[in-house]
Amino acid sequence: MGANEHGVCIANEAINAREPASETEALLGMDLVRLGLERGTTAKEALDVIVALLEEHGQGGNYYEDANSCHSFQSAFLIVDCEEAWVLETVGKYWAAEKMTEGVKCICNQLSLTTKIDAEHPELRSYAQSQGWWTGEDEFNFSEVFSPADDHLACCSGKDSLEKQEACWVLTAETMIDILRDKASGVCVDSESFLTTASIVSVLPQNRSSPCIHYFTGTPDPSRSIFKPFIFVEDVKLVPKAQSPCFGDDDPAKKEPRFQEKPDRRHELYKAHEWARAVLESDEEQGQKLRKTMLELEKQGLEAMEEILTSSEPLDPTEVGDLFYDCVDTEIKFFK
Repeated sequence: MGANEHGVCIANEAINAREPASETEALLGMDLVRLGLERGTTAKEALDVIVALLEEHGQGGNYYEDANSCHSFQSAFLIVDCEEAWVLETVGKYWAAEKMTEGVKCICNQLSLTTKIDAEHPELRSYAQSQGWWTGEDEFNFSEVFSPADDHLACCSGKDSLEKQEACWVLTAETMIDILRDKASGVCVDSESFLTTASIVSVLPQNRSSPCIHYFTGTPDPSRSIFKPFIFVEDVKLVPKAQSPCFGDDDPAKKEPRFQEKPDRRHELYKAHEWARAVLESDEEQGQKLRKTMLELEKQGLEAMEEILTSSEPLDPTEVGDLFYDCVDTEIKFFK
């Protein structure tokens, strides 16, 4: 997931579809997130950017830096701004999208769009017919047409949690953080084969006088990470300690064929977090103290941002330009 200075947020999920993703190098879902955020000032603009790139370049290639095997996926996107949201699901260059202005929505590794489609690839239905997946006589149901025949898995691990919280009118940043940390439901995964990566929670006020606030972990496994606040302002201070090292032209991502080597991309915060994770797992007493400290730091950030959102005074950009920098610096100092 990512966000930009215009208040646009995009989440991306690899999905299972009837047609496998191409192993030939093209655009990855993560590439499309970045390009959508770079070029879109609204959720709809970002969607238009993504589908145009799909049409021109397609999607495919290896998601992992692994020269021994290829892991390629189709992509789903949740594209949001302060006024609306779009769910975009893709199969190759073909796609369908649903516009949302209320309620809750998850994306996951299963197709979720059904008969409510607000925008689609102009050849989506004819392509489905040409493959023998749709007769043209029944109502067009995107997920039924494009999902694997044996795909009966429940869609989103966090959907029930979201709907319960929405019913109680308690969808807050803290609520979303708790959901992202929920290992029992499968939202947060920590296994030998897969680890939930860096996480983000974004607050996008409909009141345009209030700033959009984004909480980034910058480290994997949200259950063991601190969500730190960030606000887009001019002259925001860069955070080298949370930036992966640059390898220039020697980066395996820039060589052809790509990803034949796996360099160490860990930044300073990531390395400090690995130490903290080892403590949390191996030393119960010290781990509890460290976790308490981490949650207290997080709580302070959440409370400070709530004060900004509820204040009648305009935000002074100079007061938050180094906000994320200071949070990362403090976190590393506590880990050390």
